[in-house]
Amino acid sequence: MRTPMSLPNILYLHSHDTGRYIEPYGHAIPTPNLMDLARRGVLFRRACSMAPTCSPSRAALLTGQAPHSAGMLGLAHRGFLLHDYGQHIVHTLRAAGYRSTLIGEQHVAKDATVIGYDEIVPLRSTHAQDVGPAAAAFLASAPQQPFFLDVGFNETHREFPEPSAQEDPRYTLPFPVLPDTPEVRRDVAAFKAGARQLDDGIGAVLRALHEAGLDDNTLIFYTADHGPAFPGMKCTLTDHGIGVALIMAGPEPFGGGSVCDALVSHVDVLPTLCANLGIDPPPWLQGKSFLPVLTGDAAEINDATYAEVTYHAAYEPQRSVRTPRYKYIRRFGGRTTPVLPNCDDSPSKDVWLQHGWRTQTVDEEQLFDLIFDPLERRNLIAEPDMAAVREDLRERLLAWMQRTHDPLLQGPVPAPPGLEVNDPDGLSPQEPVHTVA
Repeated sequence: MRTPMSLPNILYLHSHDTGRYIEPYGHAIPTPNLMDLARRGVLFRRACSMAPTCSPSRAALLTGQAPHSAGMLGLAHRGFLLHDYGQHIVHTLRAAGYRSTLIGEQHVAKDATVIGYDEIVPLRSTHAQDVGPAAAAFLASAPQQPFFLDVGFNETHREFPEPSAQEDPRYTLPFPVLPDTPEVRRDVAAFKAGARQLDDGIGAVLRALHEAGLDDNTLIFYTADHGPAFPGMKCTLTDHGIGVALIMAGPEPFGGGSVCDALVSHVDVLPTLCANLGIDPPPWLQGKSFLPVLTGDAAEINDATYAEVTYHAAYEPQRSVRTPRYKYIRRFGGRTTPVLPNCDDSPSKDVWLQHGWRTQTVDEEQLFDLIFDPLERRNLIAEPDMAAVREDLRERLLAWMQRTHDPLLQGPVPAPPGLEVNDPDGLSPQEPVHTVA
């Protein structure tokens, strides 16, 4: 392991419900500061989260293991916990000499003090207007090095800000899973306004880092937890839900404005940091370092990545396996209609509901060819010529569930006492919740 004096600082920037829908991924959603970060770092085109829901996704990245292995089967603010907060990244880094500071969103504990940060900066809110200046002030204060600075933004979570003249709904293209209607265009324009605010906050942090003279000795990584809060995106295991931005910039091999097409997962981030820093990886890690891809020693580190949903607002158990070409999704429990409380309320959701979403059917198993069907619309599960692929992915998913001790293998996963859950047959996450006795 390197000595603390030789270790780079780590700046972890993260946002809510953004997916890959920002400028560096080719979308007409201007984020110039993130674009600048991508131009001087590494842009991962096929990064996936391990869950299309907030706390499970973050738990996977921050512990290096599947959400169900870490204990985060649902949302922290509704009562879920990590099995062991000693497995959070701050403890691995502290042993190597890092001092940790949290500014803004974290979403893996109802009470952030149980996580183990050395410092938590108090804020009025976790919105960019408060988070950005606070992080900038921290960087201007000559902080002890090496530091791990965790900067979390509420944006682009709902509720979105009002669109400005920069986000004119008349000239806004809806996301590909949504119909092109006036209501949806305005909703997406409001998302774009949130992305602008997010990028402004990130810009304040990056400028402060530069002005403090810390650019050359700081590894920056930005990501989102999962896809945007629109129907057919967040809380789904298609790439609209689990596809995420991942940009890393800093000392080699994280420079040069390069693009990485390897299939990587959030669960691979902590192993990569350990490998890069020369830290002994903790024994619970389930991901792989993607340093070999960045150094040119390997084209891929994963032949498949995995993702899951157990609880969001309501219980909706699902698991998936994704290879470079195929996606297999398995739903458990026998439900055949959507779990509507697991979709945030929105004008876009209202459009789907007005046209009969509540009575749409959902297949127990889904198989998609991501080359010919990148939008994951045509289910090939019953196609005779897909039998070999289907069986292979079924076996891979089962083996992963067994290897990671997935509680779904034992049947329905009961909600722990004190958990707040919605009725799966309800309509909105804002409806009255049931507190498990």
